[in-house]
Amino acid sequence: MKLGINTFLFTSPFTDKSTTLFPQFKKWGFESVEIPIEDPSHITPAHVRSELERAGLVCGSVCACMGPDRDLRGTPEAQETGKTYLKAIIDQAKQLGGATVVGPVYSAVGRADAVEPKEYQKQWKTVVKHLKEIARHAQQQGITIALEPLNRFETDFINTAQQGLKMIADVASPALKLHLDTFHMNIEEKDQAKAIKKAGNLLAHLHACGSDRGTPGGDHIAWPEIVKALRSIKYDGDVVIESFTTDVKVIARAAAIWRQIEPSNQDIAIKGVKFLKKAFAR
Repeated sequence: MKLGINTFLFTSPFTDKSTTLFPQFKKWGFESVEIPIEDPSHITPAHVRSELERAGLVCGSVCACMGPDRDLRGTPEAQETGKTYLKAIIDQAKQLGGATVVGPVYSAVGRADAVEPKEYQKQWKTVVKHLKEIARHAQQQGITIALEPLNRFETDFINTAQQGLKMIADVASPALKLHLDTFHMNIEEKDQAKAIKKAGNLLAHLHACGSDRGTPGGDHIAWPEIVKALRSIKYDGDVVIESFTTDVKVIARAAAIWRQIEPSNQDIAIKGVKFLKKAFAR
């Protein structure tokens, strides 16, 4: 298990120039970096990997950025664009050293509308069909995709671990697994530890965020129970801080961060990794 940080805390979009962040991440105590690829043209994977190695880090995960034009249950054009984008970042994940592709790989973030059950089932079947194709590509590349349930305000499609596991079962590919996030689980799960245990060996990625999207550890989430649950399933994936501040304006708006939750983004990184090291006795 490696402790990582999502670069959205410091910049958007991530580009080749953003690699200057890596030495500081290493100094703070991180072992891996999660890179959101907003557009595949933004990075040169060989350069990014070289700079990671220079800093003594790895790219543990690539975060899929799903906008309205990359919606696997959207318009026919959006569905095709979404598939093309996901296959492209799978290829880049391989070039970055075999990173896991994580996030809500099924639909556009922010699409949250009530639909009739028949329409929901139609959308579900459409996403299953597309994810089967994308997962085949990932399997050929030796890459794992970890599907992330989001809270009800960010999607109407997959909100819970149980729903995520159903999608994984329907796609039936060894390349598709689950990604859980403590912030989203805090809203949608009745018991985060039970959700983790239910995921079992299908859990491939974890975002560690405070209940208010701030620093993990300085909040009301039941961290001891979460750590215990992760140990019980012998979890060995990354644990990544994905918190936000108002410093990165475009991400703050997307994540509805309207106030300064913590003193600074550095404060989140430094205190967050210190807490996680103590929690996991690292």
